[in-house]
Amino acid sequence: MKRAVSLRTSLQALVAAVLVSAMAPAGADDTRALYQARCASCHGEARLGGIGPALLPGNLSRLKPQAAAAVIRDGRPASQMPAFGEQLDDGQIASLAEWIYREPEVEPGWAKEEILASQVVRHPAGSLPDVPRFDADPLNLFIVVETGDHHASLLDGDTFERIHRFETRYALHGGPKYTPDGRHVFFGSRDGWITKYDLYNLEVVAEVRAGINMRNIAVSGDGRYVMAANTLPHSLVLFDAHNLELMKVYPVVGESGESSRVSAVYAAPPRGSFIAALKDLEEVWEIPWPLPTEPVVSTGHMATPLEQQRGHDTPSFQVRRLPVPDYLDDFFFDLEYEHVIGASRGGQGGMVVNLDSGEKVADLPLEGMPHLGSGITWEHEGRRVMALPHLAKAAVSIIDMSDWSLIKTLETDGPGFFMRSHANSPYAWVDVFFGPHRDRVHVIDKASLEIIETLTPEPGKTAAHVEFDRDGEKLLLSLWEDDGAVIVYDGDSLEEEKRIPMSKPSGKYNVWNKTRYEEGTSH
Repeated sequence: MKRAVSLRTSLQALVAAVLVSAMAPAGADDTRALYQARCASCHGEARLGGIGPALLPGNLSRLKPQAAAAVIRDGRPASQMPAFGEQLDDGQIASLAEWIYREPEVEPGWAKEEILASQVVRHPAGSLPDVPRFDADPLNLFIVVETGDHHASLLDGDTFERIHRFETRYALHGGPKYTPDGRHVFFGSRDGWITKYDLYNLEVVAEVRAGINMRNIAVSGDGRYVMAANTLPHSLVLFDAHNLELMKVYPVVGESGESSRVSAVYAAPPRGSFIAALKDLEEVWEIPWPLPTEPVVSTGHMATPLEQQRGHDTPSFQVRRLPVPDYLDDFFFDLEYEHVIGASRGGQGGMVVNLDSGEKVADLPLEGMPHLGSGITWEHEGRRVMALPHLAKAAVSIIDMSDWSLIKTLETDGPGFFMRSHANSPYAWVDVFFGPHRDRVHVIDKASLEIIETLTPEPGKTAAHVEFDRDGEKLLLSLWEDDGAVIVYDGDSLEEEKRIPMSKPSGKYNVWNKTRYEEGTSH
């Protein structure tokens, strides 16, 4: 009897799906029914994601509606997304593509219960061998994120041979973060998933979903904690890094009760804390973690070892609120992590805030949406300078960090997105990611503060994002295309040495540079 009922129910569902797919949707109800019949099993009944990614406006910001329609019609290669071009007509496809960009009628939530239920531990901490499965230098590895088909490649930083390639979550965002020993790397996806990956054993060891739409993640300087910054829901979420066990959810709410999205969260290792900028509150939050029992030594971007020098007495894991004069959308730190340099909303300027006193100490004349997250520093004529591209201006600005004055503005061939260098390199590289000349990349002499070379790796193809090896001798540059490649350059001669075909490679992340906070790389 139960089998007959089950069979009848299945037949009814099949008939309903056929009837729905045969109709040209006349309105939202029809499109909703079409979604439930065709999409919900993978993407969730409320569009929150499942086997497939979440289909909400905040999660689809990298995908244009026309491209979404093409994915529905043609499917997505090397994924579980099937093609519906033979089952749905053009009107139905267009209706679905439009509907997934609508805000849901009721804002979805993702609280403690959902986070706990999402955790999966495949290999508990300490259960896998402690010896790498490869012969390469484990501190000179690169992770390359390939956004074209949602994979990542692990490269040997000496030979530039691919050690392994593995599937990732959809739309990784914010850059992977390493533990200090370089063994584990954490990925954050736009739809809220945190994945912990063991580089020695080439295995995913744990996953958890921190939110519905996530901005980025940060890992504490001692590698013990992971913090996620969400835009939906409005929260910061703290995890134990060992098995991604939930420790605390911080609703991002002002003292008057107003809620805010999080712009980004970063680790400030010398302070022993996480620093978060907020989109809708004129505040910066600092959340300390417990001091390690032994000092964690580092070099490069940080001027001091990781001894946690705090200028406040906020208890561990408690929020310290710092009022600021404007909303911060992006930010950067000086070497001592004494100051946060933030870009104000709208990108028409910046400010410098002392993280101990909470006082603004300077305004920065940086119009054109300065991309402080790509800022780098170096010593120039006895003073430390900071350089950064602009997202809406064809320029690189160079700032004297002793008095926060503008030293120079370099005109470029277009607005840029990424700027990179290395302590051992005489050059800084910047792309012109936005605009008609996106196939070019500028090389800046750090001594003369002049552009000394403009390279065009392949005419018509976007060139972006440089990352050096641990010694600053070689560097990788992306051809940011579906049929793209990572190009290996000699850091001194600027000569191309090798191309590694990849599917829309975006960021490259060297273990040494990221764990030692080298001055030419990002957080």
